[in-house]
Amino acid sequence: MRTVIYPGSFDPLTNGHLDVVHRAARLFDKVIVAVAQNETKQPLFSLQERVALVKESIAHLSNVEADTFDGLLVNYVEKRGGQAVVRGLRAVSDFEFEFQLALMNRKLNERIETIFMMPKETYTFLSSRMVKEIARLGGDISSFVPAHVQKALHERLNRKEVK
Repeated sequence: MRTVIYPGSFDPLTNGHLDVVHRAARLFDKVIVAVAQNETKQPLFSLQERVALVKESIAHLSNVEADTFDGLLVNYVEKRGGQAVVRGLRAVSDFEFEFQLALMNRKLNERIETIFMMPKETYTFLSSRMVKEIARLGGDISSFVPAHVQKALHERLNRKEVK
């Protein structure tokens, strides 16, 4: 079974992320969306909330599952029996950072490949950070995230404003 891991913070999951998931699901037997527990970032949503949002978004895909990880990605890929890591590249500006990560991961474990996937051009400008900012400012994010993610974002941001 060919398994690929799609790691990220997914804070929140966007339609660009989902586009990469759908593309990977057509190429691999199994796709694991691995939500990172990154202590250095201060996510808007907890790890459990991010996983729940991902799970709801991928429920219709029989060969895709959500999981969490922390520590070295290559160790997680080994643990889950993965052959590759998939990373989305939106623009040339993403490439240098992603390329360095891929080379470091190869140095740590040469068995694991990194595959770069470009989302549809519709999503090349999209990032979780931008979505959160637009939502904070009261903008329409309905074309950027699934409806349940939009609802969760509005609930979280409105609750923060009340405090």
